[in-house]
Amino acid sequence: MVVNGTSAAAGAAATTSAAKTESAAKTDAKKASLDYDNFLQLLIAQMKNQDPTDPMDATQQVAQLATFSQVEQSVKMNSNLESLLSVNSLSNASSYIGKTLTSADEKTTGVVASIKVTSDGLTATTTAGGTIAITQGIKIANTPA
Repeated sequence: MVVNGTSAAAGAAATTSAAKTESAAKTDAKKASLDYDNFLQLLIAQMKNQDPTDPMDATQQVAQLATFSQVEQSVKMNSNLESLLSVNSLSNASSYIGKTLTSADEKTTGVVASIKVTSDGLTATTTAGGTIAITQGIKIANTPA
């Protein structure tokens, strides 16, 4: 996705990215619920087929269920954290437009015309056409008026 300082499509692009992130979160949740359903089916099968003379301890069953629930919640929390990081990247992207950036290796410098947001991070495109990966070590300066 590209965020331009002069583009009216920036808001629409941000909405599209948020929708994609939400869709990915729903897919992850669906996978977790399928796994949870499978776990419950296995637990029921285990209970049905246990040795009646030596049944499984109820506390073990509850402990297994609680452990699996914790894993499911961790998966959901990771997907929510990824969504939050994506939104944070989008809000940071617009703050670079119009500023002068210098790459960490100081080989590329220029005024930022647009920002591309990918899963690998942010990449700035300068008005001269150069690209700068926004990573640790970049220099940011306000462009004089």
